[in-house]
Amino acid sequence: MRPLRLSFLCLLFVTATSVFAQDKPKTGVVLYRDRLAQQFDTVKVVKNIFKLNPLLFFRGEIPLYYERALTPRVSAELAVGFTARNYIGNTLSGDDVDSFSRGTDILFRPSYHVGLRYYLRDDLEPQGLYTQFEFVHLEYTKDITVKGPTGDFTEEKLRDERVFDDLRLLLGFQQLAASSNWLFDFYGGLGLRSRDMTIVDEQLDLTNNQYSYTVEDQDDTVISVFLGVKVGLGF
Repeated sequence: MRPLRLSFLCLLFVTATSVFAQDKPKTGVVLYRDRLAQQFDTVKVVKNIFKLNPLLFFRGEIPLYYERALTPRVSAELAVGFTARNYIGNTLSGDDVDSFSRGTDILFRPSYHVGLRYYLRDDLEPQGLYTQFEFVHLEYTKDITVKGPTGDFTEEKLRDERVFDDLRLLLGFQQLAASSNWLFDFYGGLGLRSRDMTIVDEQLDLTNNQYSYTVEDQDDTVISVFLGVKVGLGF
């Protein structure tokens, strides 16, 4: 079911971004838009931005963002990174907090974001209130070493793996500093998360001090909530 659901999410993303990218000016502002577009093409302004999202570190993801202004209102935002230890987690979304105990090995896995952004006002530089459609792929993987009857670690390991494909709709505000090219980007929104998970659950029976393990496969789609802030430098 996951390939079919992923194809459906990608189709939604392509359809939404096709509509989203249409920037049709009203008749009364055609000349203004033409003049702004000419300035955008000739004046030296910020069109490229590299950004970091420090709060995502606590959610177990470290991405590097790149935004490129395509027109005075439309820009594309891409990000590549990797996933690591999750310190906060969100049980509803499936990205649980990772244990710090011995026997849990966190494995680095790739992540990427592909988004199209539309600013709600004309500006020579990518700033102001915006809406954004975004597709995100995340993988969280860890190996859990099985404990024997005495509580000692064995050679057996169970792999816990969570693969997420998100289609997100965001509303945000990006602002360049008055005297430099540093900026802040605040955002929030909702998304559909396609989850393909193999969940390992370790339990300790206190009556006999024995460990037991269950492995559950889960494949579904849920609604997720997103909120965050990025910092960046434009050029």
